[in-house]
Amino acid sequence: MTQGRVAAGILGAFVAVGLAAAGWFVADAARALRAGDRVVEVKGLAEREVAADLALWSLAYTTTADDLEGLHRALDQDAEAIATFLTERGFTSGEITRGPPNITDRDAFSSNNADQRYQAQAVALVRTDKVDAVKAAQQETNALVAAGVTLNRNYEYPTEYLFTRLNEIKPDMIAEATKSAREAAEQFAEDSGSEVGGIRRARQGYFSIEDRDRLSPQVKRVRVVTTVEYFLTD
Repeated sequence: MTQGRVAAGILGAFVAVGLAAAGWFVADAARALRAGDRVVEVKGLAEREVAADLALWSLAYTTTADDLEGLHRALDQDAEAIATFLTERGFTSGEITRGPPNITDRDAFSSNNADQRYQAQAVALVRTDKVDAVKAAQQETNALVAAGVTLNRNYEYPTEYLFTRLNEIKPDMIAEATKSAREAAEQFAEDSGSEVGGIRRARQGYFSIEDRDRLSPQVKRVRVVTTVEYFLTD
């Protein structure tokens, strides 16, 4: 009987220890959960204004002639005049591309014979890193009109200014955005009587590149937003 009581006592002690240990683990898990819940999510912003480093400029022009042979000669003359205009302003032949013409037989679409039966629309494309030279040359296209080239407003291929060196500024901008997020978290922690701990989670947003405004498309605004969650401690 005595031995039974001893065994029961030992078993009870083990159960008590087990329950105490289980209670400790539960309490510790609860504390960890509460600590894990003490986080702040903040966003950090980095912005820069950069100059475009690539320009795509299209010069659309139209010419007419009574026959296809004359139309071909007129197209060559206009293309040569445009090439001369561009080379005189510092562009190389490798930066100038001549697109295929779109030819229309105007007699086929009108019951009245036009003065010139055939009409051709063509485009000369300039792809260059000489952004400032493009801006300057665009102000001097009246010289082409004086040379007999009929220029058209090109709605299909408007002039584009691009920034292609994003990878060169990405690391610094991510660092700026992360620093901005940290400053926001520290301000929040100060206001709430806490301190900022380590990073729980971080998400880098997409980089966006937009015109600074519609009047200066050659100046770009690069922007990235980083979202960071920090642990808070007492």
